[in-house]
Amino acid sequence: MMEAMAYEHGLGLRVTRKHRDGVSVALSIRPDLLNSTGVLHGGVIASLADEAAWFAIRHHFQEERPCTTTELKVNYLRPIVGSTALARAYLLRAGKTLCVTRVDVFDEQRRLAATSTVTYMLLT
Repeated sequence: MMEAMAYEHGLGLRVTRKHRDGVSVALSIRPDLLNSTGVLHGGVIASLADEAAWFAIRHHFQEERPCTTTELKVNYLRPIVGSTALARAYLLRAGKTLCVTRVDVFDEQRRLAATSTVTYMLLT
């Protein structure tokens, strides 16, 4: 029997830098993350933005807080190919209930490939 693993753990994301206002996150691009045209799947890019926002919130509070995504909007600007995708999450507002972030996603040449707004609700 297979043990359940949370979706985000299978992506293999890693925080590469912590900033005063957020974090940088890297994703190693694997063949199973590509779409049928050979570029990084849009759902994976959305997941990268969502997780980068979560890491920024965790960094801000210096602990893991129970929370859930309430809104996610992604503008896709260019396809991502190569071996790595990078995300830079900026925590714009951390309130008592909602946290709002902006996440910019780059290809390995550091060209802007997507930009996202992600809102999380704190559950406690």
